Amino acid sequence: LADVALPALRAIHISEWRERRLKQVAGASVRREMNLLQAVFKMCRREWGWLAIDPIKDVGRPPSPAARRRRITQDEIARVTLALGYNGGAPQRSSDYVALAFLLAIETAMRSGEILALRWTDVSDKAVELRETKNGDRRRVPLSSAARSIVALLPRTGERVFAISGPTRDALFRRARDAARIDNLHFHDSRAEAIWRLSKKLDVMELARMIGHRDIRSLM
Repeated sequence: LADVALPALRAIHISEWRERRLKQVAGASVRREMNLLQAVFKMCRREWGWLAIDPIKDVGRPPSPAARRRRITQDEIARVTLALGYNGGAPQRSSDYVALAFLLAIETAMRSGEILALRWTDVSDKAVELRETKNGDRRRVPLSSAARSIVALLPRTGERVFAISGPTRDALFRRARDAARIDNLHFHDSRAEAIWRLSKKLDVMELARMIGHRDIRSLM
């Protein structure tokens, strides 16, 4: 695609690129890449005058994948934390931090990236303030008593609450899931599980504010 000069770029080029990408990655990834390209082409056309037409406007996107409806059982939570080697108390190893991040995600519906980005300055007695979120909005997340107990276990030895990186969290969680012989479980499934649990306690507007949902219809 990069070999085509911008003034010559047409829908057929985007269509051919889409088909090539679909042989390499999933349709959801191609949809995200097409959204990024559309934003770039919009800037090129409207503000820089490098394009006369939007070459991606009439190109179909791969269908959206079916929404996951994966629940997480208490047995699975216990098996994952056991496979991570966590037996309670303050974390000693990276795998302990992963276990506590997973437990906190189930309590709060925070995403993995939001949890790992937490700084101690963002944490108060009964809530955390998220500065880095998926949609760019800051939001306040109340902490349940169980969530506060998890946070209390974490040592305040550095700027960040969780002393692990995203790739480390991902690798250790996958390894533990496979060791526990649990099928089709992603760390992000903790968010849906948490939302389901919180929906039993909060009305839809309170829940939307807590988890950062802008579209109430999607949340419903």
